[in-house]
Amino acid sequence: MERQEIFEKVDSFIHNVEKVIVGKHEVVSTAIAVLLSEGHLLMEDVPGMGKTMLAKAISKSFAGTFRRIQFTPDLLPSDVTGSYIYDQKTGEFIFRPGPIFANIVIADEINRGTPRTQSSLLEPMEEYQVTVDGNTFKLEKPFFLIATQNPVEREGTYFLPVSQMDRFMVKMKVGYPNREQEVKILVDRKEKDPLQEINPVITKEEIIQIQEFVKKIEVDARLYEYIVNITQLTRESDKFILGVSPRASLDLFRLSQAFALLERRTYAIPDDVKKAAPLVLAHRVIPATAVKAEKEMPEEIIKEM
Repeated sequence: MERQEIFEKVDSFIHNVEKVIVGKHEVVSTAIAVLLSEGHLLMEDVPGMGKTMLAKAISKSFAGTFRRIQFTPDLLPSDVTGSYIYDQKTGEFIFRPGPIFANIVIADEINRGTPRTQSSLLEPMEEYQVTVDGNTFKLEKPFFLIATQNPVEREGTYFLPVSQMDRFMVKMKVGYPNREQEVKILVDRKEKDPLQEINPVITKEEIIQIQEFVKKIEVDARLYEYIVNITQLTRESDKFILGVSPRASLDLFRLSQAFALLERRTYAIPDDVKKAAPLVLAHRVIPATAVKAEKEMPEEIIKEM
């Protein structure tokens, strides 16, 4: 695809999803930027904010396959990845793929799953493959995991370990709509579901092409230094017990390129990094006790950095 066509495709993609997700341009554009960066998204918000609807709208906008996994304490790793079953006709064991084999997967209330089940997502998120009984199965690209968790209810939940949090490129909230937006939501859904009204505006193959184009967004040498300076500060600051990993630097770099693309530019600028940094880094650091006592938010500390 030509550059102008890519810009137009991305704009129509965002506009199509916004027909369903009302008044949340930043949320929609960030989610699509993560998809185009080949990352994964963690959404922490109260129930009913449209997290699942966002995932469905994105998948329907490019005719991708969509699967939803409801995490519960009794969910097993094989319920996610799939397992071998005995075929009585052939007398052989055949592999039945689990719900992880889709273009867009929503791991609903991921923190209700046990650590063992949560860890079954590590390989697909990082390597785009699943290994069962010593056999490896590749996932179809594009592969985009959106995980959700409820920050209010903590009973019966398991905190995501640092290794799992580090696999998510971005953590963000949807937030409540304002009065006008909520009225529009009611009006739009009076007689029909907007999700049923949207059609694909981009193909899976075009998504993959755009993902490759994002990697070619130009980045000045000084911007590499700027990104590393920010991540180094998280490791040196006395406000954090644990700083971010080199994977975070890579994710910040890639998301900055995607944000440049969303602004119809073929080059990244410091503002792209500033926009991406709190989204990419805040969930990966562990604040010091003094910071928790003063109720300072990691996002605000990183913005200051």
